[in-house]
Amino acid sequence: MALTVCLLALCWLTAAAEDLTRYVDPRIGSEGLGRVFVGPATPFGMVRPGPDCTCRPNSGWLPMPEVVTGFAQTHVSGTGGGPKYGNILIQPYMGQPGGRNHEQRRVGEEMSCGYYSTVFESGVRTEITTADRCAYYRIGRGPSANAGENLCLMVDCGFFLGESPVPNAREAQQFVGSEVELVSGCEVRGFSRIRGGWNNGRAYTVYFCLTSDTPFADTLTWRDADGKTGAWLQFPATGGQPVNLRVGISFVSQQQARRNIPDRSFDEQMALTRSQWDTLLHRITIEGTERQKRMFYTALYHTMLMPSDRTGENPLWGAEGRQPAPCYYDDFYALWDTYRTSLPLITLIDPDRERDIVNALIDICHHDGYLPDARSGNANGRTQGGSHAEVVIADAYAKRLQGIDYEDALLCMLKDADVPPGGNEEQEGRGGLDSYNRLGYVPFGIDRAGTRTVEYAFDDWCIAQVAGGLGRDDVYRRFMRQSENWKNLWRADYEWDGVRGFIMPRSADGQWLDSVPMRGNGTLGQTSSGADPAAPRFLYTPIVREGPWYVPWWGTFFYEATSEEYSLSIPHDVEGLIERCGGKDAFRQRLDRFFDRNYYNVSNEPSFLTPCLYHWIGRPDLTGERVRSIIAQHFDDSPTGIPGNDDSGAMSSWLAFHLMGLYPLAGEARYLVHSPLLPAYTLGTGGRALRVEARNLSEKNRFIGRILLNGQPVDRFWLTHEELTRGGLLVIEMTDRPLADDIGDMHPSAAPPTPSAAAGEWEVRHRFDMAFTLHRQFRTWPLLMGWSGDSLHVRCKEAEYVLPRSVVDSAKGFCWQQPLDGMLTEADGTVGFISREACAQLLGRGSFVYDNTTWQRSDDNPRDGLIHVRATNGGAEMWIDAKAELPFVVELRNNPFGIDWRLE
Repeated sequence: MALTVCLLALCWLTAAAEDLTRYVDPRIGSEGLGRVFVGPATPFGMVRPGPDCTCRPNSGWLPMPEVVTGFAQTHVSGTGGGPKYGNILIQPYMGQPGGRNHEQRRVGEEMSCGYYSTVFESGVRTEITTADRCAYYRIGRGPSANAGENLCLMVDCGFFLGESPVPNAREAQQFVGSEVELVSGCEVRGFSRIRGGWNNGRAYTVYFCLTSDTPFADTLTWRDADGKTGAWLQFPATGGQPVNLRVGISFVSQQQARRNIPDRSFDEQMALTRSQWDTLLHRITIEGTERQKRMFYTALYHTMLMPSDRTGENPLWGAEGRQPAPCYYDDFYALWDTYRTSLPLITLIDPDRERDIVNALIDICHHDGYLPDARSGNANGRTQGGSHAEVVIADAYAKRLQGIDYEDALLCMLKDADVPPGGNEEQEGRGGLDSYNRLGYVPFGIDRAGTRTVEYAFDDWCIAQVAGGLGRDDVYRRFMRQSENWKNLWRADYEWDGVRGFIMPRSADGQWLDSVPMRGNGTLGQTSSGADPAAPRFLYTPIVREGPWYVPWWGTFFYEATSEEYSLSIPHDVEGLIERCGGKDAFRQRLDRFFDRNYYNVSNEPSFLTPCLYHWIGRPDLTGERVRSIIAQHFDDSPTGIPGNDDSGAMSSWLAFHLMGLYPLAGEARYLVHSPLLPAYTLGTGGRALRVEARNLSEKNRFIGRILLNGQPVDRFWLTHEELTRGGLLVIEMTDRPLADDIGDMHPSAAPPTPSAAAGEWEVRHRFDMAFTLHRQFRTWPLLMGWSGDSLHVRCKEAEYVLPRSVVDSAKGFCWQQPLDGMLTEADGTVGFISREACAQLLGRGSFVYDNTTWQRSDDNPRDGLIHVRATNGGAEMWIDAKAELPFVVELRNNPFGIDWRLE
């Protein structure tokens, strides 16, 4: 075991020495359907500056020879539908101040992690890097620039993507207002206010502050008849030196935009941005070919572009006097796309970030009324299929993410499930909720009835998991019943292309609809006869993708998919689906036919899980074969290497997981295991890293023969989140032939237990992993805490302490009694936290006495939200969360008893 640990440490140190940002290629997925953002970005940054080639493309960029209109500071990545953002455009050019159109063609372009540059035909060279909330530009003359012309900059506050001359055009952004102000010879400020866009959202305002290291030689401003404003800035001859600009951005104020400008040079900021990316990319280090590394690390990069961290930048409810400001994230674009693989990948790479994202969703619900299914520009919308924040919360709960009030989260989930959103069904909540709760399905005639029924059933299952874990048995039973509602649209006698049983349209009076009216007014189909019997009809089959040309695609029975796809998209009840399909043999035939006849849609999320369904019939080898074929046919490291809209990293994260031979089951703490395409990789860093080795992997040896976790055989083809994250060595022995058809319980027929709300007779309120060092040995024990009457129970490993309320409130020291397995011990001190009285003394006078030692507040090594204290004698120190229900000691170092711990 010691040798294994040493080898793991050596592998980690070797990997850490490599700059992984060199494998990030922003061009991958930039052309074709991918629509990824190509400019520089920080992880989850608020600002994404880059070129805008007219106002048409969602990400701003188009390949050469398209003209560049300018460089805007805000963009999204990989999205479909109408564009959003593209605010505060700047465009360098050669000439004189004036003119609204300075579009130019590129003669060259360079993209890499944290950097973009291009050279125009005029000879102007523009380089861009970025901080979280400030864009950096370095603009200079190339050798081909006309020496007799001046370098100028146009600042256009009225530009935005998706502009339409039609007022209130659906999914088009619309101009509201803008301002520009020349503050000094080196500074320009202003704002742009825009509404609409993909989510048809309310108006949002982007404020900016532009500073230059070179004073302006001349300036002019404009305001046109529509109220659009801007400025022209002329620069003096700089002797060949470039002009450095910084553009701070804020959604709150111009002053805040100015404060968002860091005091760093272009090169310093670029190095910092790349360092931020490199740190996160190192959370998963892989071995493989150069091509595989480019595909994998670019996929990780794409996954962490969105959502946007706008903590402290929320103009709607702000910090409300609380410090620090509550977490606020925007650009959930959309959870329908990202709950399956993107957010689970973020949980693996950056669990603290995922915790903040979940808390932001809950905070949005408190202020805007509902959990968002999508959000952009400080406005909810659109609800594409379900209310999928439920899945995100259930996923966090199953994986035991700390720092989330799950009781509060459950209330938000229940509002989605119980309170209709009125006439705002595209923005929030559940559309067709009254019908769904009354009938057990959404009837045809209500937009996206098929999609909503199937996905609400999954959302209900997620609610049940959290409710059951929190001890709400009544809620658990209700929503487990509702999770079977997908069966109410399962037409068992319908046969199509040799297969029987599909999710099909059904009227409100319970009649199956073989044909549906060719009119999209939202009223037909409510009964079997429809409101207008004379309306023309068309035959509905499992491969119908759209209604007639004049029916809005947003109102079709299935959203962006067919019954062929959605009839296999029951992630929470695959065993029930197999039963409905006639058993394992029939299900195997159905899956084979689904892929062989090209009903599988690689470019869209409802089919994400489908290749893995072979696991449930005991054939993970077939999962691996399908995945290998899909990746080989549809993914590569070229500009067209993503086969569909990347959708905030959805397609990219799907690829990253499958390259590792994993697939996350959203809402659960499980990952399916199939044949990896990488020979080895490491998840995590330091002492909790898991080294994964696919031994003997080759084109011939592409089947799993045996799985060993820390030397012990694993008799299943799935792993828990805890197994993936607690560290060690996972060996996947590869062979040249699949296992026998009957592999027993090596498929996920028996899920791991949902984290229980009860431990004995008490309810779990807090969960930690307590990592500690005792007598130079490192250990990790689960730590559960909860109340029973007036006593606090603390379960540590298999031991249990009981702390009377008097100890919790007034203890003078820690309990140092050794935890004995199976023993119930009345503690004489606190475990993992200090008493409330000691915390009150710390907050009031800056010190307290514990274990006959005086602990003094110290500011020399602070951490966000934690109070650092030191013992006045010796070198012991603690970090305490004084705002928590119990004042947890998150970390204890240099304890004289020889026990140092960290709560995770």
